[in-house]
Order: sequence, then C-alpha cells, then structure tokens
Amino acid sequence: VEAVVDSVVRQHTDADGFPSAAMLGALRGAARQGGVSHLNWVRAFSSGKKIVAPPMTYISGEEMSWYTMKLIRERWVEPFIDTGAWEHFDLSCKSRDDTKDKVLHDAVASGAKIGAIFKEPTITPTADQVKELGLSKPWGSPNGAMRRGWNGITISRDTIHIPGVKLGFDKPVFFERHAVGGEYGAGWKCVGKGRVLTTFFPDDVKEKPVIIDGRELKDSETAVVVYDNPLDNVEDLAHIFFARCLEAGIVPYVVTKKTVFKWQEGF
Repeated sequence: VEAVVDSVVRQHTDADGFPSAAMLGALRGAARQGGVSHLNWVRAFSSGKKIVAPPMTYISGEEMSWYTMKLIRERWVEPFIDTGAWEHFDLSCKSRDDTKDKVLHDAVASGAKIGAIFKEPTITPTADQVKELGLSKPWGSPNGAMRRGWNGITISRDTIHIPGVKLGFDKPVFFERHAVGGEYGAGWKCVGKGRVLTTFFPDDVKEKPVIIDGRELKDSETAVVVYDNPLDNVEDLAHIFFARCLEAGIVPYVVTKKTVFKWQEGF
C-alpha cells in the first residue's frame, strides 16, 4: 500500500511536495461538481498555509483500511489541512475491548454533537478473531449503534466517477438501503428441539397480547432470530431517495422482497 501511495504522490506532486497542475485541475473539477469554489484550495497550496478544517468526528477502523487512511492523512491531508478541531476515536476491536465499548458510545455522542462524521471500515470479530486478538467477548457490529444514535434512516452508496477513468456506464448510480431495524438490532439464540412462541404485548395493559408466530423446532440445532422493522420513517426514506434521484436526473427503482415479506407492500 505504501509503495502505491508513494507512486501516486510522485506522479501528482511537484519537487516541493505540492500538488501538480493535473491534481489541481482534478480538485477544481471536484469542487465544481460539489458546488464549492476551488480558489481556497489553490490559494492554500500556493501559499503553503494550511486550510483550517471545521469540527468533525473521525472514527478509525481496522486492518488495511486503517493503514491506508494513515498514509493518506500523513501525506495528503495533514501537510495541507489543520485538523485540530477533529475529534478522534479508535474503534478497533482491541480499543473497544479495553474500554468495554465506552469508545463506541463516546464516538456516537461526538457524532451526534458535531453532525459531521468520517468512519473507516471496522471489524465485527468472529469467534476465531476473538481468540486471535485476545478479546474478552465477541463485540457486535458498531454500525447499528451509530445509526440509532444519529437517527440514521438510509445507507447511501453511490458510484465514484474519476476524471479520465472510463467505466461501463456514464451516469452515476445511487443506492439507498433502509438502515433502521432488521438484523443489526436482532436478538438470536442457538437452541435445540422444542417450540418457539413470539408474542407482542401492547403498551396498554388492558389490551390482550398478540401471538406473532408459533412453531415447532425439529432439528437438534436451530438459530432462532427475532427482529423488527420500524416503519415510522419510511416516508422520510422515500423523501431522501426520490429527492436525490430528481436532483441528479436518475430514474429510480424500488426493490423489495414482497413475494415473501408481505409487510413490505407498503414501501
């Protein structure tokens, strides 16, 4: 990874380590696409003064993504940008284990306070990784806690178009996924033969409980998973999705599994 970064830096910087004309051209193009003037970038690079970055919650992750971002920050960000207002949180498995997951709660609180977050990919440790890393327990995915803490409604994953790189398609492709409930907040247990009864108890104690599902388990080992899908924010999800499509001039497609999950008809 370091060799690749060094090669890119040599190709796109001058003898003093400042961006070349080609890189500045790419920055100008990116700035125009984002509706932001590039003059501040050019002025900062030409004068040697650092741009002061606004506050942001920076969450570092694990493995190669952590190492890659470390190189990028050291070589491309920190020489040109003052990141003193950023709040940093280490969400590696070891850090989560050492702090008993307090670092995750602190990161979520910071993100909710600042409202600007950058997160590197993290690991949800497997049983083998728990042993390998010497963890006290298999910590769950941090993403669900983050989305709950930040009122996350949708996960947006869009294609990246780089000037000069020809893809198999010209227009951007947007992806939106409902980010509330589902398996991230599921409860589960591996059990043997027996019976499972899922029951809903209304807040009003005067109302009768409702049996959601009842079934007999005939196998010696079965994973029983229970989760819910909140639907209160489906209209918010639709607004985000269609507004982005309208702004970018993209034809929207909605995909659900309503042949199996009839409750998805409402989408």
